[in-house]
Amino acid sequence: MSSTTPPPAGTPRTDRPDHRRDSWITGGTVFAGVLMIVSGVLSVLNGIAALAKDDVYARVGDYVFGFSLTSWGWIHIVLGVLVAIVGYGILKGADWARATGVGLAALSVVLNFMWLPYLPLWALISIAIGIFVIWALCSGAGREERVL
Repeated sequence: MSSTTPPPAGTPRTDRPDHRRDSWITGGTVFAGVLMIVSGVLSVLNGIAALAKDDVYARVGDYVFGFSLTSWGWIHIVLGVLVAIVGYGILKGADWARATGVGLAALSVVLNFMWLPYLPLWALISIAIGIFVIWALCSGAGREERVL
C-alpha cells in the first residue's frame, strides 16, 4: 500500500485524537459554565428574597448552623455574583476561571449543606449542581476553549 491509499474499511485510525471524548469533555465544561451563571443568578434572587422579608423562608427544625436570614441573604448575594462571574469566565476560556470555579463550587456545596433547613429540596439540587461543576471543571483540565 502506498502512503496515499486510505486504509481498508473498518480499520481504526491512529493518527487522530478521540474527538468524541474531547467534545464530550468540552460540552461538560461549557455546561458547567452555563450552570454556574444560572445558579449564581438564582442564588442572588434567593439572597434578595431573604433580605426582603424575614418570613419568606421557614426553618425546618433545629440545626447546628444558625445564621440570621439577613446573613444568609448577603452570603447568597455575594456568592451568587462571584459564581456567575466565574461561570462567564469559564465560557470565555479565562485561565483563572477553572480553578476559581472549582473552589467556588466547593464553597457553594458546603454553604448549601448549611442552608438545608431553609430550602431542603433546592439545597440538595444546588449541592448536586456544585458536584457536577467540580467534576466537569476537573475532568476537562488543560482544555481552555473560548465559547463566547
